[in-house]
Amino acid sequence: MSTVSQLFNSPAVDVWKVIADGWLYSGWVVGASRIRAVDAQWPGTGSRLHHSVGPWPLVINDSTSVAAVEPGRFLELVARGWPLGEAKVVITLEDLGTQCRVSIAEDAIRGPGKVVPKVLRDALIGARNRETLSRLELLAAGGAGAEPG
Repeated sequence: MSTVSQLFNSPAVDVWKVIADGWLYSGWVVGASRIRAVDAQWPGTGSRLHHSVGPWPLVINDSTSVAAVEPGRFLELVARGWPLGEAKVVITLEDLGTQCRVSIAEDAIRGPGKVVPKVLRDALIGARNRETLSRLELLAAGGAGAEPG
């Protein structure tokens, strides 16, 4: 899996507020262009958010589901974007008091993305997820996100 990490100048609780608000997903996940619906139990195991990926008018409607979660610390997703395929995404938060180390590990698990050579796939995913982490940090620092409930 391609893995990138970044030290945030925000506590883990603030970062988790952004992650736990499914309506903010397209604001920090590179490639997600809009959110169409979010299950009420997001980010509980088995819950989904319904998103579109890609630039308008070439958007693809699909969904991302939660495979596993440890609130405030860990989120494992299956992100779909057919006909491009599916990816496993693991987000981890390491609480460091007033700071937090956030990591994203990702790789294709089904579909055409799986046939892209791993060295190229890792480079592309890594570049995208570095920008994803930058966006997530800005939203957390700005106080975005609902109180976990």
